[in-house]
Amino acid sequence: MAEGRAASRRLVPRFRHLVTMTANLVSIPVLAVLFLATFVRSTLGFGEALVAVPLLALFIPIKVAAPVAVLISITVAAIALVQDWRHVHLRSASWLVASTLIGTPLGLLLLTRVEGAVVKACLGLILAGFSTYSLLHGASAVLKNDRLAWPFGLSAGMLGGAYGMNGPPLVMYGTLRGWSPQRFRATLQGYFLPASTLSMAGYWLVGLWRAEVTRYYLMSLPGVLVATFLGRALNGRIDARSFLRCVNLGLLAVAVMLVVQSLPGAH
Repeated sequence: MAEGRAASRRLVPRFRHLVTMTANLVSIPVLAVLFLATFVRSTLGFGEALVAVPLLALFIPIKVAAPVAVLISITVAAIALVQDWRHVHLRSASWLVASTLIGTPLGLLLLTRVEGAVVKACLGLILAGFSTYSLLHGASAVLKNDRLAWPFGLSAGMLGGAYGMNGPPLVMYGTLRGWSPQRFRATLQGYFLPASTLSMAGYWLVGLWRAEVTRYYLMSLPGVLVATFLGRALNGRIDARSFLRCVNLGLLAVAVMLVVQSLPGAH
């Protein structure tokens, strides 16, 4: 018995070492994904959740990946607003946020009443048509004011409440407004900061803001800060035409991903 207890005591440190080493190995790709996602978000103003969550889910549970991505979103938005608050189109951002609050509970209803594959397929086809038309014909359709901001915010809230996909309608709206790269990036951050904060509050209320989420967030923070400033520098160097092309290519990639996810057997 004594020998058995002694052997067990020797195994405990080895087990702890193995767990620590495994956690460190997992952390490397997680930090790399968060760096890439932050760089995309800081450059274009959107897209980090669409990059981060699917890739993070390959290494950590989705219930950890989603809150970590939202914490990163809050951080990037806050830094961007401190840097570029003068470029925010405040009226548009206000309309988008207000209508999103109305759309979010409708999104929860959508989640329970409509097959997710149908919604993703329809959204993917709409985005593909919009981005393809914009790539071929340029900004021929333009919204001259923010009177129609509310349907885009409502759509963003519905898709965010149902599937966590606020971004596509907002990107379409910013594209149609013909904003400069700086205004596009800053105004979207003016939307994402309150929206992401509300999402994080929801995660906290349901008990998903755990110690593991905080640990990954703090570990990623140095890389996130570097990626944020690199993305801002690149955003400031892109001319409006090239930026619009990058945005539409990003939308097209999102559209393809959504259509693929809607196919039978994709899950």
